[in-house]
Amino acid sequence: MQLTPSIRSALAAGAAVTVLFAGAGAAAAAPATPQAQATAPAAATAHSPYAQLRPLATFSAERLATADLVAAAKWGTSSPIDDPAREQEVLKSVAEQARQLGADPAATTRIFRDQIEANKVVQRGLYRQWDANPAQAPTERPDLQEVRKEINRVNGELVRAIAASPHARSAPSCTPLLTVAAAQVRAERQLDGLHTVALARSLPSVCASG
Repeated sequence: MQLTPSIRSALAAGAAVTVLFAGAGAAAAAPATPQAQATAPAAATAHSPYAQLRPLATFSAERLATADLVAAAKWGTSSPIDDPAREQEVLKSVAEQARQLGADPAATTRIFRDQIEANKVVQRGLYRQWDANPAQAPTERPDLQEVRKEINRVNGELVRAIAASPHARSAPSCTPLLTVAAAQVRAERQLDGLHTVALARSLPSVCASG
């Protein structure tokens, strides 16, 4: 059988999915079938399930990028990676935003708990790298308050994406479509291994939410 461009693209996406979710535990169920991988991007109309799920992967990756800045801001200081007070502040804020948008606060909170844990995966991974090779450690310390402003902005975008996707997130196709979306975001952003694992960690509750 001759491979068409769409089938080749689907197989490439499947390989990326395997790399993306390898060892990520509950971050995804079984890999998407080639048929689902081939049709998902093609079906990405404005209101399609794929189009609703893609922003969740995009903004999750965008939020993970801030973890590098948070780690650099805390590196060499007494500020711990785990910050329960800040985490509760974020969860309370996004739950309230969800209510204002008519979305499910509980589902939003579950998704953001994973977002927070994924952010810490990056921070801990960077700390290990910098401990092992101090030459790679940051030489400048970002302003943590400014970084948190950016995190709050991305949080708002992510809450809106959650609010806009209840049917896609509860559909049987959610896991394969979200998996393809995450693999494509990974490829577009050229995520390294650490951020790939973190992206997988950020998404397990998306398809478990109504």
